[in-house]
Amino acid sequence: MERLLALDPASYTRHRIHTQERDWAETNCYVDIWIELLHALGHEPLAVMPFTLAIDFEGDQWTFFKPPLADIYELYGIDVQELALWQPLVQHVEQQVALGKPVLVELDSYYLPDTAGMAYRLAHVKSTVAVVEIDVAQRHLGYFHGQGYYHLNGDDFASVFRLCDKPDPAILPPYVEIAKQRRKNKLDDAQTLEISLLLLRKQLKLLPEANPFYAFKDKLGKDLDWLMKQDIETFHQYSFATLRQFGACYELAATYLDWLAGQGEAGLAEARQSIKSISETAKSYQFQLARAMSRKRPLDLAPIDAMGDHWASGMERLVAKYQ
Repeated sequence: MERLLALDPASYTRHRIHTQERDWAETNCYVDIWIELLHALGHEPLAVMPFTLAIDFEGDQWTFFKPPLADIYELYGIDVQELALWQPLVQHVEQQVALGKPVLVELDSYYLPDTAGMAYRLAHVKSTVAVVEIDVAQRHLGYFHGQGYYHLNGDDFASVFRLCDKPDPAILPPYVEIAKQRRKNKLDDAQTLEISLLLLRKQLKLLPEANPFYAFKDKLGKDLDWLMKQDIETFHQYSFATLRQFGACYELAATYLDWLAGQGEAGLAEARQSIKSISETAKSYQFQLARAMSRKRPLDLAPIDAMGDHWASGMERLVAKYQ
């Protein structure tokens, strides 16, 4: 057994982001595992959330938001590097965990039992997990995924690492990262806040030049005739890339502003409410889109204008305060 953290899925206490009632139960696989990994390592993951403010509409989807690796290093002293795979994946994972490095690896959710009812034994879906425990001989894995910490064993272990498959050059290796702890001492609360505010100011300089909701409204309007002819699976894919992506991101941004207020930063209530309103509106608008597609009826685009107004108000207040 190679183990970084002695954790039991039955008793593991999740970060409060994953225990509170929220508009979006999950964010995306990469952000969720960082929330839990940092939390389990004794850090406050909310401090690295300024990046949630600077997302944009990318033409066919919203930014797939991820914490910048440089920000993770600045706050937590964790150096994240890509791992080149020249041996079987399971050997790399075992060796890196033995060296004290969590391994962030793309795995097939078809073999991840924590996705039961969604993908487990139902659909082949790529998802990133963070491995902190492995026993190759006993075919056992301990990993962070989604909202918590989990184990898998036996056939799932063999399948997720393709131990029984013949080598197939058409199957490309997954993307893998290792997390190296370079700073021995954790920052205190004041130091953490100081760096987080520096990251916030940097992200505010990276805000979209134009209100991204204008471009999203135009694109959705053009997509509606096509969407009305599609099935529920297309709805889920479209929503994940758009409404769920920015909705979950801005909810995290609002949670970050709550954290700042808890650290003594004043005057954030109105900006926080504007940004949280984007999340709430996106959640309800997702259901409106689903109904419109199901019933083949027109979709009102006015809520996108409302979200654009909330974005403009919230960002203007933050820029005025921090720049």
